[in-house]
Amino acid sequence: QVQLVESGGGSVQAGGSLRLSCKASGNDYGFYYCMAWFRQAPGKEREAVATINPAARTTYADSVEGRFTISKDNAKNTLYLQINDLKPDDTALYFCAARSVRFAGSTCDAFTTRWWVYWGQGTQVTVSS
Repeated sequence: QVQLVESGGGSVQAGGSLRLSCKASGNDYGFYYCMAWFRQAPGKEREAVATINPAARTTYADSVEGRFTISKDNAKNTLYLQINDLKPDDTALYFCAARSVRFAGSTCDAFTTRWWVYWGQGTQVTVSS
């Protein structure tokens, strides 16, 4: 059973930056993992922000391309999301997600929530204008 714990959220002014972290534990040895960041604003559905496959290939939602960067540190079992030039529309609860896959080159660009198996509790990002 994989556990995911997010951190790094906060309240910032528009134009600012944040780096979110997601610490993973309980990984099953012998498996690779796809990882992703999602966000959910009040009254809206949860939406994908970015994904990364075991070989560190990344995909991004069009709305965040160029401002968000997903990365990971395998030695620390930690996933990151660098967010620059924050906008009020980025205000949301940010979640990390994971799913085990068989191959390092597996495609992980699933932007639907039901594909992902493990979820963290989220970290709040609030952006004021």
